Amino acid sequence: AFTIPMMKKAGFKPHMAGGIEPAASIGGMFMPPIMGAGGFIMAELTGEPYSRIMLVALFPALMYFFSVFVMVHYEAKKLNIVGEKSEHSPMEIFKKEWYYTIPLVVITIFMLYGYSPGYAAILGLISCIAVAWVRKETRIGPKEFLEAARNGAESSLKIGATVGVIGIIIGVLTYSGLVLTFADIVIELAGGSLLMTIVLIALASLVLGMGVPVTAAYLITAVVAVPALTHLGVNQLAAHMIVYWLSQDSNITPPVCIAAFAGATIAKANMWKTAFSAFKFAKFLYLGPLLFGFVPGFSLDGTTMDIIKAFVFILFGTWLYSYLLSGIWLQSWFGRKPAT
Repeated sequence: AFTIPMMKKAGFKPHMAGGIEPAASIGGMFMPPIMGAGGFIMAELTGEPYSRIMLVALFPALMYFFSVFVMVHYEAKKLNIVGEKSEHSPMEIFKKEWYYTIPLVVITIFMLYGYSPGYAAILGLISCIAVAWVRKETRIGPKEFLEAARNGAESSLKIGATVGVIGIIIGVLTYSGLVLTFADIVIELAGGSLLMTIVLIALASLVLGMGVPVTAAYLITAVVAVPALTHLGVNQLAAHMIVYWLSQDSNITPPVCIAAFAGATIAKANMWKTAFSAFKFAKFLYLGPLLFGFVPGFSLDGTTMDIIKAFVFILFGTWLYSYLLSGIWLQSWFGRKPAT
């Protein structure tokens, strides 16, 4: 509601401003410590501690945001947009209001030490209330607490109802043996190709995302897709990451792209232009799953040296990938000089 008008004021075209915001926002689903409901569900499905899920998810999430940053940076250079100096530096703001990060730090630390997400959440809730009382204008009274509790319960019921119904579907598929049958069908359709398997999973996630929430799309797709991916040599956690990342594609991939349409409404821009703009800026959403499948080090699988090499290669590759997609290099054909 405020970042899109700010981008428009800076000089970005309305459909670009409306597309950049949803492209950047879905990165929150990948970024630890809170990865949406999907992160906790992944921990349950894989049997891995949530701390391990966070560790594996961190670098890919950073690369996603780095990709969006590079593309937006070069888009600004193409449009000769120069950033304005703020009255207060980020460090000055952090020094004054650093304590607002305490709840997030508390949750992260306790989950890293192996405590359950529920236990960490309770401690985070307590720290939220404590932090709110530091300043008079942010203090939470009984009325505000009850309102927040009601909103939280309503959100939990929506997720719980969805997961409960999907749990029945998963149980039927698992105990009937249909999971392996579907996995074999996916592999056969892909001709035993890992690349084609990932493409089929992307298409399935896109279709499912049109009718159900992304968490539900992840759960349903994971039951069928993960066995197929592991059969082709992908480790279990990387396979779940592939499905989890691709389950987000319906937010920014036409023709549905609900998040992009919401951005278009705020930006007062053409919906389809905004949708394709979001699709452009979120392109790493499709590169990430390929890296999980073909580069074991991307999911921390392998020796320390293998992981370091993978990180260095991917860091440079992400910059190059985003630079080429930004299209700024095409300006040399027309003799225009971008802003510095």
